[in-house]
Amino acid sequence: MTKPLVGVAAGAALGFLDGLSAWFTPAVRNEIAGILIGSSIKGIMVGVAAGFLARRVNSPAIGAGFAAIAGLLLAWLVASFPAADGRHYYLEIMLPGFVTGAIIGFITQKYGTHTPTKA
Repeated sequence: MTKPLVGVAAGAALGFLDGLSAWFTPAVRNEIAGILIGSSIKGIMVGVAAGFLARRVNSPAIGAGFAAIAGLLLAWLVASFPAADGRHYYLEIMLPGFVTGAIIGFITQKYGTHTPTKA
């Protein structure tokens, strides 16, 4: 399995788990299906980016840092939209996005086949 494909798989799975953390915010429980789908897509996007970086760079620290920042930025975009109750849940969205991104970046660095890119 290539590194970008590992990123897609890890991003989808960990993004889904990231979305499940919304269950602990009672005000958004009625939106859980949309949150799970959106969080999975966000995880896939981070996973693809981290996977392509992992094809060029072989450093778990750089991969985890890059993906953590990518996850944080995407989570910030999501958190900038108010929830159904009109509130913004920056910490509740951005913290799991940051941690999930770091884990995805680490996984893409450690697993998958390294296929060199053509010059």
